Amino acid sequence: MPAGADQPTNYAEQQGHGGETRQTTSDAALTMTTQQGIPLADAQNSLKAGLRGPALLEDFILREKIFHFDHERIPERVVHARGYGAHGVFELTDSLADYTRADVLSTVGQQTEVFVRFSTVAGNKGSRDLARDVRGFAVKMYTKQGNWDIVGNNIPVFFIQDAIKFPDLVHAAKQEPDRAFPQAQTAHDNFWDFASLTPEAWHMIMWIMSDRTIPRSFRTMEGFGVHSFRLVNAEGRSTFVKFHWKPRQGLQSVLWNEAVKISGADPDYHRRDLWEAIESGDFPQWDLGVQLFDQETADKLPFDHLDSTKLIPEEDVPVRIVGTLTLNRNVDNFFAETEQVAYCTQNIVPGIDFSDDPLLHGRNFSYLDTQLKRLGSPNFTHLPINAPRCPVMNFQQDGHMAMRNPKGRVNYEPNSWGAEGGPREN
Repeated sequence: MPAGADQPTNYAEQQGHGGETRQTTSDAALTMTTQQGIPLADAQNSLKAGLRGPALLEDFILREKIFHFDHERIPERVVHARGYGAHGVFELTDSLADYTRADVLSTVGQQTEVFVRFSTVAGNKGSRDLARDVRGFAVKMYTKQGNWDIVGNNIPVFFIQDAIKFPDLVHAAKQEPDRAFPQAQTAHDNFWDFASLTPEAWHMIMWIMSDRTIPRSFRTMEGFGVHSFRLVNAEGRSTFVKFHWKPRQGLQSVLWNEAVKISGADPDYHRRDLWEAIESGDFPQWDLGVQLFDQETADKLPFDHLDSTKLIPEEDVPVRIVGTLTLNRNVDNFFAETEQVAYCTQNIVPGIDFSDDPLLHGRNFSYLDTQLKRLGSPNFTHLPINAPRCPVMNFQQDGHMAMRNPKGRVNYEPNSWGAEGGPREN
């Protein structure tokens, strides 16, 4: 018998080292609990009637754990499902105060928190990173005047001119409905059939067949707002603007045979590259550039700048660099941040406005429907990743998972209750 075996053992006081099948703690701060905060003495065995069961209906710990697991998944995005995000900061280096009253574009040196999500368009969540596909480049700026989203791509044009064609474009590009393949690429008969009957798509197709759609890294991708927007200054004068992100790492892509080999070896190549760069302190940066032009310049163009299948050559309207975006922090939880972040083209701040681009108007209309479907409530803006960093005050209330509601007796406007009557228009 080993020495000391005849001595009683106090198992309740033993502390493990991380490899035990049942691990306990005496630290109240580390005690496992249910979602209701109830401490758990055993989270690995369900309650049973007798040694061999059956399981008991009264086991609320089992019920809650299975219930939550059964409801973990939310609908993936119809497009841009495979994405990867990171936190960062935008710093203004050249004021546009003459063109816009937007605070984020007016004060040189001002830093604004951002969250950026990169993505492929056609592939599902589990597809590979290096598919030949358009890439999303979406930037959420948490400005002092509210959230401003630049929901862009890595190509400056788009397939269609009118949002009414968007469902058909996506259906044609995604996997064919009877066989559910191919995914993560548009090189299949349905897409080519659609493209052959959609002449305006061919500018975009020329970009897709170039090396722009197989970037070497998210860090070496350009980004474009695609649409014409407007900047509006304090006097109410507006100027057309197109937004550009220029990577300081340079513009780099891979060849097709490289993409095929990399996809077989590491389908997570792009997300791994971004994560490791930020973790190592090699923070990627992009310069924000703007093309500014007035109605007179627009009238002289040989095409309609409100047509998203066209671009304005930079030699005709130069890109002015006004700020720098730096990604410097990885997410703490992929689902809570990258998967739940909700971008929308209609999220603009005072001093930025829409143009008459019909595709842009269709996007403005569509995004809220998507976010309600995916996140389950009009209160998705209460989620930390979507919540503005400035005060939020209005009379909107209730709905699933409301985390804040108006205080006091008033939930309408106009009202006669003076200072106690809640927020007022500015």
